[in-house]
Amino acid sequence: MNKILEMREKRAKAWEDAKAFLDRKRDKEGMLSAEDTATYDRMEAEVVNLGKEIDRAERQAAIDAELARPTTTPITNQPGSGINGEVKKGRATDEYKEAFWIAMRSKNNVAIQNALQIGTDSEGGFLVPDEFERTLVAALEEENMFRTLAKVISTSSGDRKIPVVASKGTASWVDEESPIPESDDAFGQVSLGANKLATIIKISEELINDAFFDIATYIALEFGRRIGAKEEEAFIIGDGSSKPTGILNATGGGEVGVTANSATAITADELIDLYYSLKSPYRKNASFIMNDATVKAIRKLKDGSGQYLWQPSIALGQPDTILNCPIKTSAYVPTVAASAKTIAFGDFGYYWIADRQGRSFQRLNELYAATGQVGFKGSQRVDGKLILAEAVKVLQQKA
Repeated sequence: MNKILEMREKRAKAWEDAKAFLDRKRDKEGMLSAEDTATYDRMEAEVVNLGKEIDRAERQAAIDAELARPTTTPITNQPGSGINGEVKKGRATDEYKEAFWIAMRSKNNVAIQNALQIGTDSEGGFLVPDEFERTLVAALEEENMFRTLAKVISTSSGDRKIPVVASKGTASWVDEESPIPESDDAFGQVSLGANKLATIIKISEELINDAFFDIATYIALEFGRRIGAKEEEAFIIGDGSSKPTGILNATGGGEVGVTANSATAITADELIDLYYSLKSPYRKNASFIMNDATVKAIRKLKDGSGQYLWQPSIALGQPDTILNCPIKTSAYVPTVAASAKTIAFGDFGYYWIADRQGRSFQRLNELYAATGQVGFKGSQRVDGKLILAEAVKVLQQKA
């Protein structure tokens, strides 16, 4: 942790040096010479690289802490019962977990099939054990930054209908003994379904048969990487056709709060306008989402007091900020270009992600047998929608 703190302090100092250089070298028009531009780019690159190194170090520290946890717990319950006396049932049982991974490593036999009947899904695969599903969810959150901001719910089957207040009633001034006008709330409804997202992971037979190969960890990480990337893409720019509806989609996405005066640039005033286009109650938990190229473009911007809008974090586990609000970056947010929606700002807790309970895996024995590989088909059902459009505002470039 001390090393991470030292890197954060070094990054903050590097940024202060870059700002001082920028202020010192700008001419009357606020421009830099070609030589000074190259020097500043190198200083800014150091800030960016230190940020990436800090992220890697924090992830490594989190993994180290997880691996350092005890692998066993003291026995405090009666034999045959679960932790604290709770009996494990269904996919939480040790029998199911053992049978599941035997099935993944080898062709099923009758005994294993019987043990797996609890978790058979409608498409021939097997639902992953409960503990492993939590590992998969953690992997998805690691790969998909949007899950850390949104509200995630689980559904067992069917659509999840969410009532939303479309318009609110008001009070009125009335004369003595005059009738009071009626003013009712109007309610709408947002429906979350279940879109299928799937991938096939291929592993050589030699690796599967190697007792030292941790197939569970490998599948969790690879599944999380692939599924997490496609989820994040859909949560941001998805069109709602057999996939979630993204926050930047024209229908069902966030409202345009600011239209930039340029197709190729963003000004400090426009960022401030975007901030105040969001209603005050939503600003309390609001974040910015943009891509790395856009962050780079706005690093040189100042507010009316001469303070830089972008500030690096010096606290452990805290993100960088713009206007004191956290910044999250995603490669799926468009870069600055004509008509592009380049920045989303709002309380993303009003974006709901519905996970259909149970992620399914199926071993494909014959499909890749000719190449000495075994396939593992992993699938899940998920949907996502912004349930309150006014909770997210978008900056769109000029057409």
